[in-house]
Amino acid sequence: MPLSIHALIAAVVVCATSAAAGEASFPLRGQVIDADTGRSLEARVYVTSDDGQAYLVKSAAQDGSAIPYDVRRAPESFEKHTTISAHPFVVQLPPGKYSVLIERGKEYLPASRPLEIRDTAAQMTIKLHRWIDMSSRGWYSGEMHVHRSVAELPNVMRAEDLNVALPLTYWTLHAGEAPGTGKFAEPPSVLIRVDATHVIYPRNSEFEIFNVGDQRPTLGGFLVFGHKETFQQGVPPVRPVAERVRREGGLIDLDLHNWPWSMMIVPVMDVDLYQLANHHMWRTQFLYRSWGEQPADWMQVERDDRGWTERGWIDFTLKNYYTLLNCGFRLRPSAGTASGVHPVPLGFSRTYVHVGEKFSYQAWMEGLDAGRSFVTNGPMLFATLGDQMPGHTFQSNADMTGCRLRGSAHSPRLLTSIEVVRAGEVLQSITPENRKTDGGGYETRFDVPLDVKGSTWFAMRCFYATEEGHPRFAHTAPWHVDIAGRPLRPRQREVAYLKERVESALARARLLVGPEAVAEYEQALARYEEIAETAR
Repeated sequence: MPLSIHALIAAVVVCATSAAAGEASFPLRGQVIDADTGRSLEARVYVTSDDGQAYLVKSAAQDGSAIPYDVRRAPESFEKHTTISAHPFVVQLPPGKYSVLIERGKEYLPASRPLEIRDTAAQMTIKLHRWIDMSSRGWYSGEMHVHRSVAELPNVMRAEDLNVALPLTYWTLHAGEAPGTGKFAEPPSVLIRVDATHVIYPRNSEFEIFNVGDQRPTLGGFLVFGHKETFQQGVPPVRPVAERVRREGGLIDLDLHNWPWSMMIVPVMDVDLYQLANHHMWRTQFLYRSWGEQPADWMQVERDDRGWTERGWIDFTLKNYYTLLNCGFRLRPSAGTASGVHPVPLGFSRTYVHVGEKFSYQAWMEGLDAGRSFVTNGPMLFATLGDQMPGHTFQSNADMTGCRLRGSAHSPRLLTSIEVVRAGEVLQSITPENRKTDGGGYETRFDVPLDVKGSTWFAMRCFYATEEGHPRFAHTAPWHVDIAGRPLRPRQREVAYLKERVESALARARLLVGPEAVAEYEQALARYEEIAETAR
């Protein structure tokens, strides 16, 4: 039976930043409500003074909860907020001018209010407007890279309206070492129901190898979700872990595509998922401009004088994914933030999975594995090809004519582009209509005729820019088309890129790991060489 949430949480973390000792301060009391229903809402709260100081609020209710979050990676790359339960909040503030910003997941428009504290208490009610209701359409969200404790997740998930959380409560950084719980308590082995539509599965592991013996050469990482028993072995080699995951019905996620060993583990572990919206994509300032393995020149990743741009990192992520798809690796997209480690809210990037009218954890995971999904850090994207959801594979003995790619793209801001992707290339660009909706968002409908000649795959993506210029996107899982006798053939440059990645990693591995692990790199290289024989 699922574990009761009341049995899980004995206490709630409460924290506030108070005024400096001896300085006069006055309380601000606030309440967040749904503009349509008047219902009190859980939310994420930012209180910032005009001089840039951030304040953490606390719950004003005895039975309320408030979880502070304060992570900084660079002077301009930080995240400081509080997630609150559906109760009033309070914070002590010295006299001055402030901004109060309230956000709640992806389906509500942010609300910002100016505030001036003089010599008395202040009070405000903030109404949040829902611009889209995903569950009413049968879509539910989840996150695949969570470094928050199980105890704090009920508060944070509700504040972000994240339906499925898969916390990585087991983690290792050392070669040969089994993942341990580290700073977290040993999690229960059963599904935790926060409420009817919010669940936590706590047995998930991250292998992120930075240390081999007394050396610190980065090998790479991958994530394992839904395993039944704890791992007693480490990596490398990686194949025994993959075999164990298969026996237990779990899923393997590539995590980041440009770890040194990433292109080795795809064929060796038969990886299931690829984090298309990954944990280097933040709400705050983009930071990682040259991290890890570099893109191929032909990818034409956008750069500036500091390295690749935020849009360049997104393009690198997408083009690496397209390369793997073209080589026959049918990975399904996933999304993750590494919230708890990085300066980013939980669920900032998330995967929406279509499960229909009745939500369940099992249905969500099955839909994720089947690719009935899209990933997003902003817009929403609904599409069918030949009336089939993303993830579907069409099988035919002849070319397919008269197919239609139909759907709609939705956004809280004006979309700048909507694109149909075929086998890694933009097949068609759709000019966004950006029709204003009743909820305050924007909608563009599309109906694209497609003639399919030979095996291929299709996907859709869309983009907008924030007020600060940050790119935000949504991307569907691919549809695959298998035409008998006419297989999909990768481009020579794509296979050459994958081979070069593995050859480089193999040269390093020979100096670091044992023969069994080296053999896995050799097996991966042999697989890519076989694929190269089919390249065009």
